[in-house]
Amino acid sequence: MKFSLSPLVSDVFILIYITATLYIRFKLENQVALSTLTSVFVGLIFVLILWVMIKTKVLNPNWFGLFKKRVK
Repeated sequence: MKFSLSPLVSDVFILIYITATLYIRFKLENQVALSTLTSVFVGLIFVLILWVMIKTKVLNPNWFGLFKKRVK
C-alpha cells in the first residue's frame, strides 16, 4: 500500500511547506552572506522536493478548488 494524503491535507501541507521554506531561506540569507546563485539553487531544491512528492502521488493537491477538474 502506497502512502498518500487526501487532497485537502495535501493543500494544507503544501501551504505550510512553502511558507516554512521561504521563512528558512529569508532567515538563512540574513544570517549568512549567500550569493544569489546559491539562494536560487536552494530554492530549486525545495521546489524539486515538492515536485517529486506530487509526481509520486504522495501529495494529491486540489489547489484549494481553484482549478476545474479535467473531464476524461
